[in-house]
Amino acid sequence: MQKATPFLMFDKGLEEALQFYSGIFKNMKIEKLTKLGGGMVSASFVIEGQKFLAFTGGPHFQFSEAFSIYISAETQEEIDNLYEKLSAGGIKQPCGWVKDKFGLSWQIIPPLLEKYLYDKDQEKAQRVMQAMLQMYKIEISKLQEAYDKN
Repeated sequence: MQKATPFLMFDKGLEEALQFYSGIFKNMKIEKLTKLGGGMVSASFVIEGQKFLAFTGGPHFQFSEAFSIYISAETQEEIDNLYEKLSAGGIKQPCGWVKDKFGLSWQIIPPLLEKYLYDKDQEKAQRVMQAMLQMYKIEISKLQEAYDKN
């Protein structure tokens, strides 16, 4: 077992959320699902190798952008697919973020963005940052264009 495991408190709809995520991520597995009565559900699941625990805690538990799940997406096709599917019924947000229909925030980010933002050439990194700030869904070609600009 992982030493540190994210624990998500859903206000409701945990079973629906698990089915939703199962339809999006190829490497998603529900390990345990326990119905506790009164609409309360407990679950453990794995998305892309990361284990999560979750519980239906009621309306006083709400997600915020202070916590998000960062998904590394290698290709534009993967970015496009995840951004559209995760935002279905939710909210598309700037800089590669979406809030899904359950209120959970996700970042759909290509590894290339991290590489560019941490480049030793601060001018290049700043151009990439400015380009990213103009985007909702991340567009790799626009990041590359900003990075390569002379």
